[in-house]
Amino acid sequence: MNHPSEKDPASENEALEAVERHHASMLKRLTALVAALTSSVEKRDAGGEHDAHEILLEWLENELVPHALAEEGPLYGGPRKSAEARLLVEGMLAEHQVVVALVEEFRGARGVAAAVAAGSIQRIFALHLDKENRLLMPFVVSSPELSLAEAVSGLHELVGEEHAHHRGSAHH
Repeated sequence: MNHPSEKDPASENEALEAVERHHASMLKRLTALVAALTSSVEKRDAGGEHDAHEILLEWLENELVPHALAEEGPLYGGPRKSAEARLLVEGMLAEHQVVVALVEEFRGARGVAAAVAAGSIQRIFALHLDKENRLLMPFVVSSPELSLAEAVSGLHELVGEEHAHHRGSAHH
């Protein structure tokens, strides 16, 4: 935890914008991958479905799940200790478990079942990101004893590659 006097509002806003940008790009990519899979299933295009399934599964395993796990310590740790945000964080951790379970379900699913699982992941992830953007991160930014900039510093899973490298090189 840092001391309130060390908290820099510009750094907090920069971190908030970086995480929101990363969230938006993740959701855009997930939505496109789910649409490609769903389209292939609807057309009964087995080759297209196979390719779309592989690409989506790889993205889920390499981007979405690591993003969720990376949040649990640094981003959720501080708010989880506060009376005001504890229940929100508990609910968001439960959503992570649902998403991870759906990824496992998606792994073995084909056809309509795969499209349903993929669509469920996309909808839950969208709702989850909205809660982070509108509730959790503004709470961290407005809490004197917490720092969003500190929580996400250097974590490309949370802020995207460019921002993580930029932050690392610009650190004082």
